[in-house]
Amino acid sequence: MPDAGQAPAVFGSRPVFTIGGQTQTLLGDRLLGLMVEETVEGLYRAEATFANFDQTGGGFGFLYFDRKLLDFGKDLTIQMGGGQTSATVFTGRLMALEGRYPHHTPPEVLLLAEDRLQDLRMTRRTRTFENISDSDLFQQIASQQGLQANVDVSGPTHKVLAQVNQSDLAFLRERARAVDAELWVDDKQLNVQSRSKRKTNEFTLTYGQGLFEFTAMADLADQATGFSVTGWDVVSKQAISFRATSSALGGELNGDQGGSAVLQQAIGQRDQQVVHTLPFTSQEAQALAEGYYRRWARRFVTGSGIADGDGRIQVGTSLTLSGLGSLFDGKFYVTSVRHMFDPANGYRTWFAVERPGIGAA
Repeated sequence: MPDAGQAPAVFGSRPVFTIGGQTQTLLGDRLLGLMVEETVEGLYRAEATFANFDQTGGGFGFLYFDRKLLDFGKDLTIQMGGGQTSATVFTGRLMALEGRYPHHTPPEVLLLAEDRLQDLRMTRRTRTFENISDSDLFQQIASQQGLQANVDVSGPTHKVLAQVNQSDLAFLRERARAVDAELWVDDKQLNVQSRSKRKTNEFTLTYGQGLFEFTAMADLADQATGFSVTGWDVVSKQAISFRATSSALGGELNGDQGGSAVLQQAIGQRDQQVVHTLPFTSQEAQALAEGYYRRWARRFVTGSGIADGDGRIQVGTSLTLSGLGSLFDGKFYVTSVRHMFDPANGYRTWFAVERPGIGAA
C-alpha cells in the first residue's frame, strides 16, 4: 500500500465548506481554525472559527450575524486534502454559534456542528422490546428517527430488552457494545457493523515520511487470559457459563503476540468474571464474554500520532505503521481522528489507534 499523505507537492490546504448545498469559497478564506473529530462511539462533530468583522455594504460590520449563511439546522459538509488525500471529512448540521470578541484582534464567530446521531442523542425514552434481535432493534430505531439503516450484526433474539431513561443514542451504543459492533452515520444512513465486517481504507504511514510523530504503549495492566460470563436459562432451568479466550479474536492478531499470551508468560493466568450481566441463553453468554474479551484485548497496544493532513484517515481505517521498530511495526485500527487546520500549521491529522498484539522481540 502507498504511504498516506500523498497529496500534490503544492495544493490549497484550506478546507472547502458547503452549506445548504452551496460551496462557500469566502468562508474558507476567512477560516481561522478548524477541528473535525470522529470517534469509534459515533456522533462526529466539527468546530470552525471565522473572522467576523470586515467591510460590508457601505461600511464595516459583522459578517455572519444576519443568519443568512450561518444558521441553525443548516446542512454542512467539509472537504479536506488534495489529490489522493482529498475526502469529505464531515457531513452534519449547524447546532451552535458563538460570538468571540478578543482584546487585540477583530471579532470572530465559532460554529459547532454535529452529524445526524444528534437526533438520537436528543431523544430520551423509557420502554421495553420483546422477542427482538439486536439487528431488528437497530433497524426499528433508525426508522423511527427517519434514517436509513445498514445493519450487519449477529446475535441471539432477546426475550426482553429495556431502555430505561436513556437517549436513543446511549441505548444503541449499549446494544452495539453488547454485540461487539460499532455505529456511525453517513449523512442520513445509520451503520451498525462489527469491526471485522466494517469496510475500511488501508494505508501505510512511515515515521519521518508522512508520519510526523507517534507514541505507542503495550500495557498488561488491563489484560486478562480469559473473560467468563454466567447466567440462568429460565426455560431449561440450568446454569449458563461461558469463558472467552484469545480464539475470540479470530485473525485480528495477524501473527502478533497477544496481550493474553504475554500476560500468561510474564505473570501467570489472570481471568476476569463479568458480574453485572445476566444472560438468559448460552448464546447470549457467549456473545457477551467474547465481546468483553475482544474490547479489552484490542487495547493491549494503544498509540496516537500526527500525520500530514489526509481526509481518507477515518475511524475504522487500517493503518500499517513502519519505522517504529519490531515491537510496534504493523497494522493498527484507527479509533479516533481529528482533522485540524489553522493558517500557521496548515492541514494536519491527529489519530488514535489500537491493536491486540506486539511484534516478535
